[in-house]
Amino acid sequence: MTATPVSSEASRLAQANAAPVQTYARIAGILGLISLVAGGFGEAFVPSVLIVSGDAAATANNIVASNALFRVGFASYLIEGLCDVTLTLVFYALLRPVHGDLALLAAFFRLVGTAGFAVAELFYFAASPIVGGAEYLKTFSADQLNTLALLSLKISGYGSGIFMMFYGAGSVLLGYLIFRSGYLPRVLGVLLAISGVGFVTRTFVGILAPAYASPILLMPAALAALALTVWLLVRGVDVPKWQERAGVARHRSL
Repeated sequence: MTATPVSSEASRLAQANAAPVQTYARIAGILGLISLVAGGFGEAFVPSVLIVSGDAAATANNIVASNALFRVGFASYLIEGLCDVTLTLVFYALLRPVHGDLALLAAFFRLVGTAGFAVAELFYFAASPIVGGAEYLKTFSADQLNTLALLSLKISGYGSGIFMMFYGAGSVLLGYLIFRSGYLPRVLGVLLAISGVGFVTRTFVGILAPAYASPILLMPAALAALALTVWLLVRGVDVPKWQERAGVARHRSL
């Protein structure tokens, strides 16, 4: 039996839609992997090597002695930021069929979080020129400059912690959308939502009771990001179910 023109056209459109959605999934996996590596290096490894908590002089000496490492760490953050912005668009495209408004809200939360992190990172980078020995800074004593550098790093940490709330809210929404999608595993949605709650909780605890703002609250985020990245790289999305969802969404919008 030969296919009718209508069924042939529908098959062609289905195949055309299948390729982009799986391409988006793979792109998300690649960007997620780059973001994990760059973020881990720039936000965790480099600060742990250079910053000595409560010791301004030692921190300043480390930054001066390892200025190249300091700058590479900041460049790694910029790479992570570029990946996060692109990931925001890709996740919106992947999850829009589930609920367009919530997918857009999640994108807004993630963009605000990324922008807030960018502002906070300016204070992080400011520590380098503060201790860089520029002529215009000669009016300050060495101890004063060291203290200013450490204060700038502290402000960066506070700013990053505050804007975790927006990133966390976006993660909760993405987790919900993944859970409801049917074309991505529900467990990934649960993990992502839990990680988002951890971000939001860490922010408010850091403001209201700083002594209890444990890094343990952020541990689910690493697990969720790694699990989602691996899944998108290896399996991608269930294309027929994504197409079904997209078709229903198009029908509702008519």
